[in-house]
Amino acid sequence: MRIDIITVLPEMLEGFVNTSILARAQRKGIVEIKLHNLRDYTTDKHRRVDDYPFGGFAGMVMQCQPIDACITALKAERDYDEVIFTTPDGEQFTQATANELSLKGNLIFLCGHYKGIDYRVREHLVTREISLGDFVLTGGELAAAAFADAIVRVIPGVIGDEQSALSDSFQDNLLAAPVYTRPADYKGWRVPDILLSGNDAKIKEWELAQSLERTRRLRPDLLKDA
Repeated sequence: MRIDIITVLPEMLEGFVNTSILARAQRKGIVEIKLHNLRDYTTDKHRRVDDYPFGGFAGMVMQCQPIDACITALKAERDYDEVIFTTPDGEQFTQATANELSLKGNLIFLCGHYKGIDYRVREHLVTREISLGDFVLTGGELAAAAFADAIVRVIPGVIGDEQSALSDSFQDNLLAAPVYTRPADYKGWRVPDILLSGNDAKIKEWELAQSLERTRRLRPDLLKDA
């Protein structure tokens, strides 16, 4: 898989995409992640990529030209499955979204900034709009970073223990059961006896019961799809 991220702040993402799971995936040759500074594609001599909105609205708007030029240059090199705009008014990102996108070959993430992007970009260049949540960030970089991390970590071979990713919260529309590690007794805070029993069948029953209880208590909205 290749992920291209278009941003006006590549330095905000450089450390993230070259650390931890994303760095490991790139070292293994499973994923390639490239950052593109949108200012490199503008025709403006001052490297501006935004302008005032028509209609007298407040704020500044990202222009069509540099975005079009960047996406066109990338598409000239390879085919892309999706051109994704990170926006709070897009579809909600979920684990199912991450699973689906992890099966794609090449993705572009376009990070919005300022008041937003010229709507013609969304009409003619973007194929999908995805939201991190019902709130507004200064820019789309944090959302793109979160999406990339969630997508890459479920690609086979990225995480050493693939079962770990498959047992994460939301994979089956349930929250994960509690997890514990050594020591079994810390300051009188004991690990549930069932986890020390070695009875795999009973442990699985406990795990499911705990997942259901936590989901009913914390996220009952998930149960309709569980």
